[in-house]
Amino acid sequence: MKNIKRDLQIEQLDRKIKAFNKLEAFYPSYGWVYATRTALGMSLEQLGKKLNITAQSVKEIEQREKEGTISLKNLNDVARALGLKLTYGFSAPGKSLEKMIKSKAYDLAEKIVLRTHRTMQLEDQANSKTRLKKAIRARMEEILDKNIKHLWN
Repeated sequence: MKNIKRDLQIEQLDRKIKAFNKLEAFYPSYGWVYATRTALGMSLEQLGKKLNITAQSVKEIEQREKEGTISLKNLNDVARALGLKLTYGFSAPGKSLEKMIKSKAYDLAEKIVLRTHRTMQLEDQANSKTRLKKAIRARMEEILDKNIKHLWN
């Protein structure tokens, strides 16, 4: 039985991820805080005053963003101080959640079917390659129709 709610959820999230894929190339290598502050012609001291912190603390925020260790709360505070809004999300160039799920389901199905196939080979009852492919596809569909949570074990 198809899980319509799950399929709709995946489809909607895939659209959002796809939108972020387009934005990934626009991320400044030295970080948004530094890029925005300098583009506005704002000094470390001026931004620090808006945030009620020292210029050195602003510099540390810029460094933590560049290193990828800054918190979303800090970024959100800086965005508000600059009159902006923080937006974040995931990107997955060349991928979609649906493709990831199907690939994982296929791998699991293949593992299950080939395990049985090896046993049958030992008993001289092996299936043809065409039959194996059909069995893997059928098992994959069965996995997708049931609870996909098992894919991530």
